[in-house]
Amino acid sequence: MARTKEFDPDAALRAALDLFWERGYEATSMADLVEHLGVARASIYATFGNKHDLYLKALDRYGELVDPVLLRDLSQPGPALPAVRALVERYACEAGDDSGRRGCFIVNTAVEVAPHDRQAARRVTASWDYLETALASALIRAQAQGELAPGKDPRALARLLLVLMQGIRVVGKMSAEPRRLRDAATQALTLLD
Repeated sequence: MARTKEFDPDAALRAALDLFWERGYEATSMADLVEHLGVARASIYATFGNKHDLYLKALDRYGELVDPVLLRDLSQPGPALPAVRALVERYACEAGDDSGRRGCFIVNTAVEVAPHDRQAARRVTASWDYLETALASALIRAQAQGELAPGKDPRALARLLLVLMQGIRVVGKMSAEPRRLRDAATQALTLLD
C-alpha cells in the first residue's frame, strides 16, 4: 500500500498563495501547484479541493495576513491622521519599489478573476470594505481629535483614499516610475489638510 506523504497544510497554503500571487490564477496550473508545493495532486484535492477552491483559500489567507496589520496601524492610540498619511505613503512606496511587479494579491484578483467569479469578487469587496471602514474610523477619530477639519467628510475621504490606494497598486504593477505613485499620494493627502 502506498504511503501518503505528510505535509504542513499551512505551509502548503502559503506556498500556493505565493505561486498564485506571482503568476496569477489562469497561468497557474494544477501541475505547477503540485511541483511548487511538493505535495501530491490527490493530497492537494483532499486537503484544499480543486484549483479554484485552493485559490479562494489563498485569497482568504492573504486577507488574514494583511488586514489585521492595516487595522493595527490605523487604530493606534494618539493622533490618527499621521497613521492615515503613513499608510497611503507606504502603499505608494511599496508599489514603486515592487521590482518583481507582483502587485497586491487582492488587486490582482480584482483585475484577473473577480470580473467573472462571484466568490472571488465577494472576497475583493470584503477586503476593500474592511480597508475603507478602517480608514473611515481613523478619519472620524482624527476629526474628533481636531486633526481633520470639521467640514471634511471622513467617509467620502476614506472612499477616495481606498480608490487611490488600489489605483496605486495597479499602476505600480505596470510602471517602473515610483515618482508617479509618490506624487499622486502626496497630492491626494493634501485633501486631508
